[in-house]
Amino acid sequence: QVQLVESGGGLVQAGGSLRLSCAASRSIFSINAMGWYRQAPGKQRELVAVFTSGSSTNIADSVKGRFTISRDNAKNTVYLQMNSLKPEDTAVYYCNARMWNKLRLDDYWGQGTQVTVSS
Repeated sequence: QVQLVESGGGLVQAGGSLRLSCAASRSIFSINAMGWYRQAPGKQRELVAVFTSGSSTNIADSVKGRFTISRDNAKNTVYLQMNSLKPEDTAVYYCNARMWNKLRLDDYWGQGTQVTVSS
């Protein structure tokens, strides 16, 4: 199992920047995939940016060129740097970790952090 603690959300004007942090309770080397999803009101949760197995990244087209995912292995922390924010980026952002549990992959979620972008 792993616990995830997010921080860094808030209110920002369009064009501004925020950085989200997700601290894991165990070494991220033991995690198969880790990254960020978001859910806007009335919409389904969607992938934003994740590190997949083998350290590759998967980034949503809607945020490419504006958002950057990075990690600090020593701190067991994954970051999401969000630049040039738009009102449509407003959502609750969730950290996700996916780990093998015997023969299945289990998903773990943080509590979520609100990001609100005003126009």
